[in-house]
Amino acid sequence: MPAAPPFLHAPGPRIRRGAVLPAALLLAWAAAHSGLVNGHLLVPVEKVALVPFLDPQGIHLWPGLAASLARMAAGFTIGAAAGLLLGLSMGLSRTADRLFGPTLHAVRQIALYAWIPLLTAWFGNGEPAKVVFIALSAFFPMVLNTQEGLRTVPAAYREVARVLTLSRWQLLRRVLLPGAMPSIAIGVQLALIYAWLATVGAEYAMGLGRGVGTLLSEGREHFRMDIVIVGVLTLALVGFAINAAFGRIFARALRWRGPAR
Repeated sequence: MPAAPPFLHAPGPRIRRGAVLPAALLLAWAAAHSGLVNGHLLVPVEKVALVPFLDPQGIHLWPGLAASLARMAAGFTIGAAAGLLLGLSMGLSRTADRLFGPTLHAVRQIALYAWIPLLTAWFGNGEPAKVVFIALSAFFPMVLNTQEGLRTVPAAYREVARVLTLSRWQLLRRVLLPGAMPSIAIGVQLALIYAWLATVGAEYAMGLGRGVGTLLSEGREHFRMDIVIVGVLTLALVGFAINAAFGRIFARALRWRGPAR
């Protein structure tokens, strides 16, 4: 089979092809001016752009976003730290893996949002339930990636450590953790993404206090599609920014490993 033309692999054409769907959505959005689309369902672009700055209800986006980010940070810190510790224990100890592994793999099959009725029954609809829900979302990817990273450290590294008579602490610090770091980094990145999605989901489902999810829920209740669109765009931009920022951080932090194969 002949090789694909070079221009198909060039970043420029690939970006342009990927921009087709967003461009089509923007055109449909702009059609709200022409009357072809119901303006109550698809609000004009300039009106949406002004909502976070001039609308009495829309300006609540900014304190809501700050509250959502703080909530996500708290839940992510708790869930990722617990997941890292359990993942290290299961990756280093067969006894811990046999003790916690079956239960962990059974529990993680439960859909995340199925925990909301149980959490609200235990903690109510306030801040503790939301933080625990976010922590759960960050916990599972962190556990699994940490354990997998430790398991996939090449056996040759362990042999070298045995020859050098490294202590268990030296083995962990100088061999196992550096070898598992790429998988742990992926776990952190996934935990961040899941924590942000869970933050909005918890705010939307539980509905008390400030937050982007709460703003979305109120916008839907009052049929304020401009506020709903602003909220959705905010979620997308923040999620993209978090993913891109930590992707760059991890790429620089793991540069010592050389190019991936």
